[in-house]
Amino acid sequence: MKNVVLIGASGFVGNALLNELLDRGHQVTAIVRNAQKITRKHDRLSVLAMDVEETEKLKEVCKGHDAVISAYNPGWSNPNMYEDTLRVYPEILEAVKASGVKRLLIVGGAGSLFVKPGLRLVDTGTLPEAWLPGVKSMAKFYLETLVKETGIDWVFFSPAANLENLKPGIRTGKFRLGKDDLIVDEKGESFISVEDYAVAMVDELEQENHHQERFTIGY
Repeated sequence: MKNVVLIGASGFVGNALLNELLDRGHQVTAIVRNAQKITRKHDRLSVLAMDVEETEKLKEVCKGHDAVISAYNPGWSNPNMYEDTLRVYPEILEAVKASGVKRLLIVGGAGSLFVKPGLRLVDTGTLPEAWLPGVKSMAKFYLETLVKETGIDWVFFSPAANLENLKPGIRTGKFRLGKDDLIVDEKGESFISVEDYAVAMVDELEQENHHQERFTIGY
């Protein structure tokens, strides 16, 4: 059993991660903006409503845990999503480092993945305009900040281009993992269910196969 802090536990990805963690026997401290959004009750779950920008408080909460998983997202409807992501993620990184936690697993974006040599997904012009603030900010954080980080054992886990809830509860446990290239199927499509993404993230928590690097997933 791992003792884990989960940031953003009430979001689309965060909720899938929360369920996977609890179902596999881990102890979870869930950090959310609004505790009422966490409806699941469990004796291995503690829910804490706080702003992750309270960096001193975040540092204290993280102390003594085995790992932190961050599914932080300032909100897709947030008009300042790009700026908020680039301001807050370095704060999360520094707070977790200062806490002494050895592992930080980040729900990354697919934008910085290569679709062919020298061309990243974010630069293809194929992504919906509404996605770009989130996609570009996560790509920038990864490429300009995280890859230079040597003070903590971090992982940036990029999903497929389409991270979907195919049907409630779809969890096949069958997928492919990769490194820096977008994974596509035989039709050229790139997707993963949020449940299978959560499976692979908790696998990484348990197995610790990646260190200070990015990896990705797809069918």
